[in-house]
Amino acid sequence: MSKIYVALSGGVDSAVAALLLNQQGHDITGVFMKNWSGEDFGINNQCPWEKEQKDAQKVCDFLQIPFKTFNFEKEYRKDVIEYFFTEYENGNTPNPDVMCNNKVKFGYFLDKAIENGAEYIATGHYAQKRENPDGSLDLIRAADPNKDQTYFLNRINQTQLSKAIFPIGHLTKPEVRKIALETKLPVAEKKDSQGICFIGKVELPEFLQQRIKPKKGDIIDIDSEEKVGEHDGCWWYTNGQREGLRIGGSDKPYYVAGKDISKNIVFAAKGKDNPKLWVNEILLKKGSTTWINQTPHEEMQLTAMIRYRQTPSKCKYFDNRVIFDSKQWTPAPGQMVTLINNDIVLGGGIIEQTK
Repeated sequence: MSKIYVALSGGVDSAVAALLLNQQGHDITGVFMKNWSGEDFGINNQCPWEKEQKDAQKVCDFLQIPFKTFNFEKEYRKDVIEYFFTEYENGNTPNPDVMCNNKVKFGYFLDKAIENGAEYIATGHYAQKRENPDGSLDLIRAADPNKDQTYFLNRINQTQLSKAIFPIGHLTKPEVRKIALETKLPVAEKKDSQGICFIGKVELPEFLQQRIKPKKGDIIDIDSEEKVGEHDGCWWYTNGQREGLRIGGSDKPYYVAGKDISKNIVFAAKGKDNPKLWVNEILLKKGSTTWINQTPHEEMQLTAMIRYRQTPSKCKYFDNRVIFDSKQWTPAPGQMVTLINNDIVLGGGIIEQTK
């Protein structure tokens, strides 16, 4: 029997994780992390943390286990929100969920749990881990490819992984939902959450305008180099975006193909099949790569993901470059690339530019 602190979000996945560990006879404590209220940004109505906290409490009451709340709002603002704004100001598209997992869930939460006497922490991530003969650990993709969340865990390290438990990683989402319904968990029928980690589903322009002010600029056709529209700030657009361009009178829809932050220009490409939207090669930001256990090498059958829920694509990796066997749809600078060898998640890095 182990003493385990389970991160409870108020959702069904983490609730089932706690249930399974409790059924196994472990000493379980449920912990809700209050990382964000939105009050300082005027969007607290879009961040229903109080309801999530109450739902987490209900799960603990149902399982008859202790309940705690850890407040990491200052840390979350420093390590996730500041990163979020800075990346947008630099013209990139950040991935706050990856940073949140690395810095908060498997950083501050893990440390505080251990300080409080826990031996391990557990989360509701769809992920698995495996111990090798030499004692090292590999992060393994989840059994459910539709819910696999290892893309968001590509920066976890050996120490963090050694203290982490993923109780539902071997299950599919329907199986998790069935367990919740059969055991009558209080959140059994609750819908999955969407949006930014701990913030929720916010309106991005409204959120960014708290610090990045509107600034009108031109939208330029990347092929004809002609002006085809105007925007209110290129920071708020990401590669591949279609909505919000407000370009009318075209026989095909336009998609964001790039940005020039210094000139406040958004480049758009007409038609999803436009070659300017498809790339073979990605250059990762120097110093951004981290490897969980194994470093990629030529003998490996590598695949990579450039976004969540993407089917991993065959590739090669060397010298901070990821070269794909087939063209990839409009990767965005600032986003994460996760490299995989069969079912083993090796790690990844941040996209700096594409070719």
